[in-house]
Amino acid sequence: MTPAEAEIQGRQRFGFGANWSNYLKVVDEERISGAEASLRHMFGIDTMVGQGFLDIGSGSGLFSLTARRLGAQVYSFDFDPKSVACTEGLRQRFFRDDEAWNVQQGSVLDREYLHHLGQFDYVYSWGVLHHTGAMWQALGNVVPLVKPGGKLFIAIYNDQGWLSHYWRWVKRIYNSGALGQAAAVLVHAPYLLGARWAVRMITGSRRVDRGMSLWYDMLDWLGGYPFETAEPSEITDFFVAHGFSVDVTKTCGRRHGCNEFVFQKR
Repeated sequence: MTPAEAEIQGRQRFGFGANWSNYLKVVDEERISGAEASLRHMFGIDTMVGQGFLDIGSGSGLFSLTARRLGAQVYSFDFDPKSVACTEGLRQRFFRDDEAWNVQQGSVLDREYLHHLGQFDYVYSWGVLHHTGAMWQALGNVVPLVKPGGKLFIAIYNDQGWLSHYWRWVKRIYNSGALGQAAAVLVHAPYLLGARWAVRMITGSRRVDRGMSLWYDMLDWLGGYPFETAEPSEITDFFVAHGFSVDVTKTCGRRHGCNEFVFQKR
């Protein structure tokens, strides 16, 4: 049993891989296109041909797939073996036996493992580092992985003050067992799904944000534990102090969710 599996079984960690394996059942070209549009927009690029792309916490593998379709040499890794299996499954589905896409199991907290990866033109870690249980260490470990002139795209949970403490409590309940999961979903689904569904019905839009599914995105939010947060200024100050300039920021105000950042290494 791997450390990740032991923590999931001991209810210290959400089973992201199991959630992603269910999500892959609904992945289609529309969702892939949504992910590709997100990556192009945030990095400000049209192609990644000849560039290296590192996906830290690859999850479903959707954004690794997107980077590979844009022409990048892709390296994907995840702490959760089931997430690794999801990413490898997506690789075999779209780029069978492709030597330009490498999928491995690893931890962003393992500095020895990271040391052997080298540096990349694009480093991507969306909604991952705040689930490590040691977010600031993870953020620091990412710094050497970006080439000079390269770009880093991360998303970190927004600090809402006392509300963040509330969500941490909800996540602990969700991970306590089947009854906790059912209770968390029953109480929060109207709030987490209702508003977004209503907007789609009113506007007639079928746009899929980042290629994500509303349902599995909700489960990821309710179950996502360990759980840490930061204010946007804390993240930007950290990376500026570590030799980066701020390229893009996309914040969510005082709402729950992730603030997104693209930094460029000076």
